[in-house]
Amino acid sequence: MTATTKDGRAIELSRDDESRRYVGVVDGTIAAVVAYIAAGDVIMFTHTEADPAFEGQGVASTLVRWALDDVRVRGLRVVPLCPFVKAFITRHPGEYGDLVFTSRTSVVHD
Repeated sequence: MTATTKDGRAIELSRDDESRRYVGVVDGTIAAVVAYIAAGDVIMFTHTEADPAFEGQGVASTLVRWALDDVRVRGLRVVPLCPFVKAFITRHPGEYGDLVFTSRTSVVHD
């Protein structure tokens, strides 16, 4: 998948299952990564990191949006442990709030 930075450069977006991360590459350089742990039908996003040379270009936000869209297509749920991913979902509740995993377990007391 390809998107663009704020200054018009191409961002190549991919999912690297072997390394358990989503990757955004600009001009042949890894510009941002979103790390995850997969557990059944849940993806726990643990960390987002952007290369300082690309900060402010929207690479990390574009990558998180693409990762969340990928999670939706795959029929999975999200646990946003990473503060950046959590803030992104909070800013876009209508688009991504439904992806957040919530426990439906009830506790029975005697």
